[in-house]
Amino acid sequence: MNVPQHIAIILDGNGRWAKAKGMPRNYGHAQGSKNVEKICEEAWRMGIKYLTVYAFSTENWSRPENEVAALMKLLRNYMKTCLKTAAKNDMKIRVIGDIEPLDDDIKSRIRELEAATTDNGGLNFCKITKKSRNV
Repeated sequence: MNVPQHIAIILDGNGRWAKAKGMPRNYGHAQGSKNVEKICEEAWRMGIKYLTVYAFSTENWSRPENEVAALMKLLRNYMKTCLKTAAKNDMKIRVIGDIEPLDDDIKSRIRELEAATTDNGGLNFCKITKKSRNV
């Protein structure tokens, strides 16, 4: 089987998915986040070397304040467990794009995570945080 070396995923529609199921949009975001962890594990198992996830666009800042706050809380919680997950799975983490609008604690954790995983040799996991281009 030919396995691609690089897969890119645009996280889109989690809120709409939850709404269609009668759940709050934030539930969809949380479920999408859990799926990313599963995707990372499967990508590594399959021999994929690079996984890029387009996770947060600057347009997301214009969402309702409570939804943005929930997304930031989700990111904070993810960052707490990501270092352990990265070490367990030998993942190298990079965040691509503009992290400056994020709160200082999140930026600090991103830098710590990137530094702590820089020498890992497994799956290269990249998260994109930037302005989208109508994809």
